[in-house]
Amino acid sequence: MSETAKWYVIHTYSGYENKVAQDIEKVAKNKNLENLIQEIKIPVETLQKIKNGKTKEVERKLFPSYIIIKMILTNESWYAIKNIRGVTNFVGPSSSPISLSQKEIESLNIEKSSTETDCKVGDRVKIISGSMKGFDGDICEINIEKKTAVVSIAIFGRNTDVEVSLNQIVLTS
Repeated sequence: MSETAKWYVIHTYSGYENKVAQDIEKVAKNKNLENLIQEIKIPVETLQKIKNGKTKEVERKLFPSYIIIKMILTNESWYAIKNIRGVTNFVGPSSSPISLSQKEIESLNIEKSSTETDCKVGDRVKIISGSMKGFDGDICEINIEKKTAVVSIAIFGRNTDVEVSLNQIVLTS
């Protein structure tokens, strides 16, 4: 079938991605297929959730129910993968494995990171750290990429906009 390792996509039962990946590794080891089955990826993004000034990292699957595997496709490796519990099929026409192009691999961004916050523009917040600690204000702008917010606070009776990190503010109800 193929003599060089290529990337393929496998469809699994929903929620079985990690279990299937572990089982593929076990089968590859037990059947001495490690030279054929080389790498297994579950595309995830690390999401930073910021709530009440605390940052929590959460992993979220980019493509639920799918695993990307780098392998040399032979009848033996195909059969070993196909018969793992939780694998529904390879992705391709008529369920025949079609390898991904290099352009598709690069566009998948297998490791990705983003930020999510419970704050929004207009919310009333309290600054809990930094040079403006203790001030209350309203959020004027949020920049998720920089993980900052512009907060309008009153200093000497005048509103002043200050930029603070998202983990320096908490919502005041």
